[in-house]
Amino acid sequence: MPNPPAMPRIRSQHYGVLAGLLAALSMIGPFSIDAIFPGFDQIAGEFGVGAEAMQQTVSVYLLAYAGMSLFHGALSDAYGRKPVIVLGMFCYALASAGAAVAGSFTSLLVFRALQGLCAGAGIVVGRTVVRDRLEGAAAQRLLSRALMIFGIAPAIAPMIGAGLLGWDGWRGIFWFLAAFAVLLALACSLLLAESHPHHARTRLAPGPLLAGYRAIAADGRFWQLTISATVNFSALFLYIVSAPMIVRVHLGLGPDGFPWLFIPVVLGLVAGSWLSGRLAGRASVRTTVQLGYLAMLAACGWHLVLAYAMTTPRVPWTTLPLLLEGIGVQLAFPTLTLLLLDRFPQRRGSVSAVQATFSLLFNAGVAGLLSPLLSGSMSALAWGALGLTVIGALSWLRCESRMRRDPAQVPAFGIDAVPVSSEAVEPA
Repeated sequence: MPNPPAMPRIRSQHYGVLAGLLAALSMIGPFSIDAIFPGFDQIAGEFGVGAEAMQQTVSVYLLAYAGMSLFHGALSDAYGRKPVIVLGMFCYALASAGAAVAGSFTSLLVFRALQGLCAGAGIVVGRTVVRDRLEGAAAQRLLSRALMIFGIAPAIAPMIGAGLLGWDGWRGIFWFLAAFAVLLALACSLLLAESHPHHARTRLAPGPLLAGYRAIAADGRFWQLTISATVNFSALFLYIVSAPMIVRVHLGLGPDGFPWLFIPVVLGLVAGSWLSGRLAGRASVRTTVQLGYLAMLAACGWHLVLAYAMTTPRVPWTTLPLLLEGIGVQLAFPTLTLLLLDRFPQRRGSVSAVQATFSLLFNAGVAGLLSPLLSGSMSALAWGALGLTVIGALSWLRCESRMRRDPAQVPAFGIDAVPVSSEAVEPA
């Protein structure tokens, strides 16, 4: 792998502010998906559509997000991280305002697609900023801290959505998303320092762009890490995207029942992020990722036992394994992400974009195909989550095995060595 360009030391950027901005950018994703769940019944009633059509409000968003993410990464490699993030958030706000005034279900889907086209500017590019600024354990800590803050989004999003139903119905949810994006764009414009210097930028032209993507696509270790990083979240995402069926049908709860599912998810994600940050500089890459997958496999087994032991799903027991699932996801994800970004140090934006595109396309399939197919029973969901987790674990084990055999494929800090801090931003 080529050596990355020297990272600029940006002493004025407050470490906590940077983590907060990155966390807020990551919140756009769960807010876009989870906040509208409580409004599903109102939207379906107003436009006269069924549950399967409503599920497409998630799939359309994810498909558009996936397609545009490829370009967000390349644009940030060519023009810098900050302009792409700020412009993307302003455009997301306009798309959200359009959804708020949609006069038909078709127009709502169009604006959901436009939301997806813009959302990746914050999430995909924001993640790249971490690796621009930091190395080793310092990067893992910052990413873990950002993900810990981000972890509250899946819980508060449906609660905010439910509260907004009393203000302006389901349209109020989209007005909230528009306002949130405007505030985030302004905050990034004022507080986020550019992390990708001019001398490190790549030319945005079809030839070099396609050559870069071909090099990434031809890299076997990239795909093993991408599958592992994607599928480890998809098992949890299967439950998140199936929340309307789980909460309303299986648990028999109303719109105010969504916290029973999302609070364990959030507690697990926050706890896993905190634990990942604590392990940074103390545990090896191999240990951290394997602990994450062990926790996820244990959670899947717990889901299966409960699904067959209880004739009627009930709270809190049915949703409690999601806490352990969230811990496992966030234990493994920061380390897998950093390994991915280091595959092509000079094209981190493009690497992040390709991984995000694959992840979103896969999760669009989870939302549009697997969830409708499996959400009819808790046992089917449990088997589906187990299958996804096993795929991710096997992909990681294969990648880890090849890293051991081929020294050229080992990250700079080693697969068994404990990564050390090498900071380009001084934490406050």
